[in-house]
Amino acid sequence: MIKKTFKIPDMTCSNCAMKLESLEDTLEGVNEINASYHRLEMVVEYDETQLTEEQIIAAVKKKGYQAIPV
Repeated sequence: MIKKTFKIPDMTCSNCAMKLESLEDTLEGVNEINASYHRLEMVVEYDETQLTEEQIIAAVKKKGYQAIPV
């Protein structure tokens, strides 16, 4: 498992954070997602053998947000 932080500059409210955390249910290999509207970031704990950083960024983009690896 690896933990990766992504800046989400266009997250505007706590509902945005909940929407991003819902990716936990759809991305295989994700153990946990914690999104913070106040810090404009999302921390993803995932199995790097099942999921790539690029796949996470693409999934976030499908939700309507930009993810920038930190």
